[in-house]
Amino acid sequence: MADQVFPTKGNLMAAKRSLALSKLGYDLMDRKRNVLIRELMQLVERAKELRGSIEDTYKTAYQDLQEANITLGVIERFANSVPVDDSIEIETRTVMGVEIPIVTHEQTLSAQVPYGFLDTNVQLDEAYAAFMRVKHMTLLLAEVDNGVFRLATAIQATQRRANALKNVLIPRYSNIIRMISDALEDKEREEFTRMKIIKATKK
Repeated sequence: MADQVFPTKGNLMAAKRSLALSKLGYDLMDRKRNVLIRELMQLVERAKELRGSIEDTYKTAYQDLQEANITLGVIERFANSVPVDDSIEIETRTVMGVEIPIVTHEQTLSAQVPYGFLDTNVQLDEAYAAFMRVKHMTLLLAEVDNGVFRLATAIQATQRRANALKNVLIPRYSNIIRMISDALEDKEREEFTRMKIIKATKK
């Protein structure tokens, strides 16, 4: 592309502007990438903590469920009385143009036991409470995992753009500027020599 550009002062100024914009764009992409990476690392650490906790919570919940089944028989009739939780809402927060989901739901529903106490026991209550904790932690983990995926995708795209600016556009405009500058300098030297010869001829 450099050899297709005519060596004029106008093209030199345009190339310098394009080079300055490319360098500015690279700096912005680099900052954006660093901010996104920092946010990603925070979410990855949170996901590790949640995964460690959710395994223990699931284990406890199924143990409580097994005890409830043993003491009450199959508790399907009680499970069917649990209403569908439609309080879950998804909002977003923005990090450098990347939308990160925020999952919210009414945790007060867990305090409302949907079955009576006449034919039940404490093992069923503990199983119900444990699975409410499981639901809450699963929502948190889904929120974090989705945020990690979106941030990782954005980081890859930002990295590609930064690489294109650093390895393609910036060297290209630098070469164009060097080529035009060299051509203009040669032209000025030729003009200077020509004027000198004309001056000497007149004398």
